[in-house]
Amino acid sequence: MDEIKRSNLPLSALRTFEAAARRLSFKDAADELCVSATTVSNQIRRLEKELNCQLFIRRTRAVDLTDEGRSLSIALTRSFDDITRELERMITPRGQRVTLAVGPVFGARWMIPRLARFRADNPDIDLKLVHGPRIAGRAQMTTDIAVDWGYGTWSGLEATRLMDIQYCPVISPALWKKMGGLEDPRDLARFPIIHQYEDDAWRAWLKQAGCGDLRFHDESTIMDTNVVIQAVTEGLGVALGQFPLHQPEIASGQLVCPFELEVSPQRSFYLLSRPGARSQPEIAQVCSWLNAEAEDYLQKAGKIKRLPSQRPV
Repeated sequence: MDEIKRSNLPLSALRTFEAAARRLSFKDAADELCVSATTVSNQIRRLEKELNCQLFIRRTRAVDLTDEGRSLSIALTRSFDDITRELERMITPRGQRVTLAVGPVFGARWMIPRLARFRADNPDIDLKLVHGPRIAGRAQMTTDIAVDWGYGTWSGLEATRLMDIQYCPVISPALWKKMGGLEDPRDLARFPIIHQYEDDAWRAWLKQAGCGDLRFHDESTIMDTNVVIQAVTEGLGVALGQFPLHQPEIASGQLVCPFELEVSPQRSFYLLSRPGARSQPEIAQVCSWLNAEAEDYLQKAGKIKRLPSQRPV
């Protein structure tokens, strides 16, 4: 194929190749496409001839991709996935589906436990929940709405504050006993400390506790908030819990708050959408539900106290 144009793309052969590359099996690809394995083999040979390159390394009972085959496979699978999603969006009545992107901690600790209630409250809406990467501006907004963590300044997006949190140190009962208790903020110097992203949050808490000059001697950083709390639960260190999201671990006794002192970060969870998107009835309905749930959640959480008396004995 001397020159490739859209008008002469070998679409049937490319579809066959993508299935065989994804499954690494001509037979499985044939079963998926409802054709014979011979047809798959012949189409791929013709494609290799047209492209003038080998796509598969053929072995006795298996096939492997060449570098060229692997590169083409990645591009095709991504493209077919995009086409499938777009067709699903077109087939599903627009008034019934809303896509919502959430990060790991908000999704796992707040949204997932409320999905059943959302469906009961909004039976006419198909809410599609997806993992949301951090959003810098409109270019990264690939869903109808999103919940992201930030300062409220997203370029080209409408942002409304959904939920504030507070930071408070948390520790496992096992580590508490092992290290001989934690009575004063300056005692933190002898404990292993876990950061998330950077140490700004810990610095702010220490300053409010009156020991801004304190230096930690054993520090580590974990990027995922859910993994941070798992590490603390396993007794690997002290971290700043996000409240009220981490209140269940306190209530169950898995973790302990050694101090009542909290610090409020400058960032919050925000509800994001493209300008004008909330004028659509189904998106407005989801946003209204999220705001009402968040308000109710924070009101109930404000009545819960984490007392220093909730300590291991």
